[in-house]
Amino acid sequence: MKKKRNLILAALCTAFIVTAATACNPTADKENAGTPPEQNVESPLPSIPENPETPDLPETPETPETPDSSVPSVPESPNNPSTPPVSNPVVPDEPETPQPEEPKVKTVQYIRVKVDDLNVRAKPSTTAAVLGQVDGEVSMLYLGKENGFYKTFYRNKEAYVSAKSSYTSLYETVYTSDTVEDVIEEGCKVIGTPYVYGAVRYHDGTGKKYKGFTVTKFDCSSLTQYIFYQGSGTLLQVNTRTQIYQGEYVKKSNLRRGDLIFFTNDARRNNKGIERVGHVALYLGDNLILHTASDYCKI
Repeated sequence: MKKKRNLILAALCTAFIVTAATACNPTADKENAGTPPEQNVESPLPSIPENPETPDLPETPETPETPDSSVPSVPESPNNPSTPPVSNPVVPDEPETPQPEEPKVKTVQYIRVKVDDLNVRAKPSTTAAVLGQVDGEVSMLYLGKENGFYKTFYRNKEAYVSAKSSYTSLYETVYTSDTVEDVIEEGCKVIGTPYVYGAVRYHDGTGKKYKGFTVTKFDCSSLTQYIFYQGSGTLLQVNTRTQIYQGEYVKKSNLRRGDLIFFTNDARRNNKGIERVGHVALYLGDNLILHTASDYCKI
């Protein structure tokens, strides 16, 4: 029984080999069998022609070259102007710190008369009324120039003298302080006022006004008392021998504009002590004094 089963298995294996070989090589099977294959067998796949033509494929554009990344290229716009190159901004220099200017020296100007008997007029005109006359080398305060005349003060009024260079000239001196200049200006206003010995004082030395005072006449100490009070409110005594005790003594080399200078004179030269003092003047600097003596108030 076992032998019969083995024979059957061997026959089946033989049949399987034959069938597999036939399926893999039908030509060989035809040659061996001599019979065409049955019609119900599936038709073989169509044969693949030799060297079939490959259908044309759309051309693939070439990969553009990668630009050099180290130098980027920016195309210019045809409608816009090219962009100007960017440059480093110019940083302006820091402004220098301005140095403070030195204050200008303030000055006062004066008119120096060059000829004797120069006419002083009420208006800047040769036909204007004559208020008086001044001598050569006398100085007067300069207030301006009009129509060929210098404006000034004369006998407590505004007045005019010729500005011709043959008659007058200008000079200047340093302005000191408002107080000093105010006192000096009060003296300049009364230039030309006649000298009268013993003229009535402006006040009694304490500020109490005297009746009968007038600006139309002065002597030396009444002039200084008047201009110090008018210019600065300072109270001076009534004569030279009492005024000299006010203030402080200074050497001649230390004199300053606005100081009072006390003198002796011919009548008192031989007296002793304080009785030798006989005159007082206001110092203006540059060896000039404002005072009145024997004729009229002048510089």
